[in-house]
Amino acid sequence: MTEARPHVPALPLAPGVLLYKTFLDRGAQESLLAEIRAVVARAPLFQPAMPKTGKPFSVRMSNCGPLGWVSDLAGYRYQPNHPISGAPWPEMPEALLAVWRALAHWPQDPQACLINLYEPTARMGLHQDADEISLAPIVSVSLGDSCRFRFGGDLRGDKTRSVLLESGDVLTFGGPARRMFHGVDRILPRTSTLLAQPGRINLTLRRVDDL
Repeated sequence: MTEARPHVPALPLAPGVLLYKTFLDRGAQESLLAEIRAVVARAPLFQPAMPKTGKPFSVRMSNCGPLGWVSDLAGYRYQPNHPISGAPWPEMPEALLAVWRALAHWPQDPQACLINLYEPTARMGLHQDADEISLAPIVSVSLGDSCRFRFGGDLRGDKTRSVLLESGDVLTFGGPARRMFHGVDRILPRTSTLLAQPGRINLTLRRVDDL
């Protein structure tokens, strides 16, 4: 199996925000994609919804690892089981753990990996990852079509900028950027041949607590 490329230099985008271009080469992307497909076969994609309003997200998602993130009328939360089947989340692939161990610089492994499927018209509005007690960095892996990723500061009204994330890229944000607002402006269809259909898979590795 082709491995990640730990020699890839970090591209600093802002204090605490680092981009590793093509950290996963094509072979590593294909291997990881096969593992994610096996995860989703056991924990099918579901449509999260906004608390209170029940408005569906434009992405479909699943999780792997000890915990998974869910959103529905009851609110945002982490839980150990799939919200529809009730089954425990599948184990996190070793390839993802290897990415975390190479880039997170944190003494503990991730507890959750969010699997978000962005179809060509999907978006993700500006938001903070604030449901975690841990201040471990977020490690985000991109597979498939490119996207325009937007990020700012700790306040919603802070100035933002965007960066192109391509298949195989890994983005980390922690320290002063751990609570930054961020989102996905748009998907750029057919900018990658990794997936059979246009779209992007985002894999987000997180610690929930440090117990």
